[in-house]
Amino acid sequence: MIVWAAFILCASLIVYSGIRLSRYGDIIAEKTGLGRTWAGVVLMASVTSLPELVAGLGAVTIAESPDIAVGGVVGSCVFNMLILSMLDAMYRHMPLTSRAAEGNILSAGFGILLLSIVAAGLFLQDRVPALWWTGTYTLLIILVYFIAMKLLLSYERRRVAAFMKEHAEVVLRYRDITTASAFARYALNAVVVITAALFLPEIGGRIAETTGLGQTFVGNIFIAIATSLPEVVVSIAAIRMGVVDMATGNLLGSNVFNVFILAIDDIFYAEGPILSSADPNHMLPVIAAMAMTTVAVIGLIYRPGRKPLWLAWDSMGMVLIFMMNMLALFVLR
Repeated sequence: MIVWAAFILCASLIVYSGIRLSRYGDIIAEKTGLGRTWAGVVLMASVTSLPELVAGLGAVTIAESPDIAVGGVVGSCVFNMLILSMLDAMYRHMPLTSRAAEGNILSAGFGILLLSIVAAGLFLQDRVPALWWTGTYTLLIILVYFIAMKLLLSYERRRVAAFMKEHAEVVLRYRDITTASAFARYALNAVVVITAALFLPEIGGRIAETTGLGQTFVGNIFIAIATSLPEVVVSIAAIRMGVVDMATGNLLGSNVFNVFILAIDDIFYAEGPILSSADPNHMLPVIAAMAMTTVAVIGLIYRPGRKPLWLAWDSMGMVLIFMMNMLALFVLR
């Protein structure tokens, strides 16, 4: 009971501070003029993915469990796409992908590219050449990540400049809050999220031990759920504020940052390339995350005009892929 109470406490703290991150992220986007899509992809995604970073580092340095680290990252990628379907159910007006900016396709494409590198690493295992104690894929992931951030920033700056030129007068929603205050409050809530996430790897290991479910299953389910909670609360808050691009960009950008986290975990894992030490069954959630992201890209390009039920067709496809992934992981646990 104590281990489950600790799990709930950490999750609650993440939710509490995650709710506030959405508001201050939107304020920063307005104050800096960088745009809400970029704020979602970079600013929000990097902070809401901090639990995955801290949990992963704890898993490889303290718990010495590469499966918990890899499972937490790739499992979070799958859950992020499921969250996108949840937001579509909440958004009553029309399919969510019909309102999101097409710029989100750029981050989705980089997400698929980075996940494909992880899939290759899991498939090849020991056949991947090592670079010191890390896999060569780590260097490739880092390179692709920074290229993605540069292109996303360049794209968003052009989009914001075009918008400002077309709309001479822009209504400012946060005139009474200073930029310094927004950054300070944002940082404070980020610290709370990081602190709560510090304890997740050890808790996950204990849950795996007491339940007998195995570290691959626990990493992909329990740790992934807990570390994905900031994405849930931030995205829901963004949708309620009417900032669709920040919600969508946060989830797609989190997947990009999650794979970057895996590269950082590999650097701190001294036993060798992390994907060579991980269970090859992690390929299942990696493929599921790639498939779900591809379905989201189809929705962003096709932009359906209505929902057949309370979910759009693309969201139904993502839910179906998620359920198949969960079933396969349970069978192979």
